[in-house]
Amino acid sequence: MLEHFHVAEEDEVRIMPDALRKTVNELFLKIGFSEQDAWQSTDVLLLSDTRGVDTHGVSNMMRRYIEGVAEGFINPTPKWTITRETPTTANVDCDRGLGIAVIPQVMELAIEKARDTGIGAITMGNGRHAGMIAYHAMMALPHDMIGYAITAGGQSMPPTFGAEPRLAPNPHAWAVPGDKEPPFVLDISSSSVAANKVQLLRRMNSMTIPGMMAEADGTPIMDERPVPEETIVLPNGATRELGSHKGYGMSAVAQVFGGILSDGAFGPYEGGHMSHFVAAYSIEAFTDVQRFKESMDDFMKYLRETPPAPGHDRVYYAGLPEHEESIDRNERGIPLHHEVVEWFDQATAEFGLSPLER
Repeated sequence: MLEHFHVAEEDEVRIMPDALRKTVNELFLKIGFSEQDAWQSTDVLLLSDTRGVDTHGVSNMMRRYIEGVAEGFINPTPKWTITRETPTTANVDCDRGLGIAVIPQVMELAIEKARDTGIGAITMGNGRHAGMIAYHAMMALPHDMIGYAITAGGQSMPPTFGAEPRLAPNPHAWAVPGDKEPPFVLDISSSSVAANKVQLLRRMNSMTIPGMMAEADGTPIMDERPVPEETIVLPNGATRELGSHKGYGMSAVAQVFGGILSDGAFGPYEGGHMSHFVAAYSIEAFTDVQRFKESMDDFMKYLRETPPAPGHDRVYYAGLPEHEESIDRNERGIPLHHEVVEWFDQATAEFGLSPLER
């Protein structure tokens, strides 16, 4: 994550992953999740936090999920069903289930199909928040497969030249295994910044970054200023001159694969409705697995050994910074903003649970 979005050292409280995992799992159980779904949902959040994807970890999401269940937007006990299926594809009704509980189960089905046929691709409608979308793509890695995942829903991003939001910062994620190198994991929003990062800025009383957000009438904000009250993020590229049509197009593609292909949904989703798409590609169906993984190692090494430009220490490839961050956070703890820790103390007290272990 860019330094601008990191919690300042004076505001952070380091919590060890196992302690956070215990409390988060207990909270999911308290709001009615099954043991399996509570474990699965907790695992998605914790992988996000350990990899430094704080936008989709416990800081922003846990309280939203609890509120969503209480308000009836999220079904804590979904009975998702397959509505259409072929040997390589399927369509799923998520039964208003939280994406971080349902999507991993559906991705397992996609992996099974890819094992049998080479490719498995599944659309999902009537769903809820997907969490860190890379988690679902990364599930393919241990199976010598390439994973792909999309989620779509909501309206917080205007199309290029648009005066009001008609899309969301719909993210795409790809995960590709290597041999000895950390895997290539690209998880990107269709917007200049993930909408959840705006909440991080508000929590830290930070300023916007030029090209990140729009004014209420869709005008790009191209200077640094306090975060506007309304969260309207710009397409990736910010302006047409800088390529915003590309981010706009990526969001629209996610909407097609996630929403329209699954249940025809687009526009203002009701009740937090979101749609998803996952795919798994068996490397063995295309080429020799070991040759591929060794070639990926060579490719990723080729990228990271690029001589750095002046003012920079090194070059990364997608997934490498998160891999290194996960090593540090598993050793030193996850840096939570003190406001988040205070919220956990309040939530555990309300549910009659032990406080979050410091």
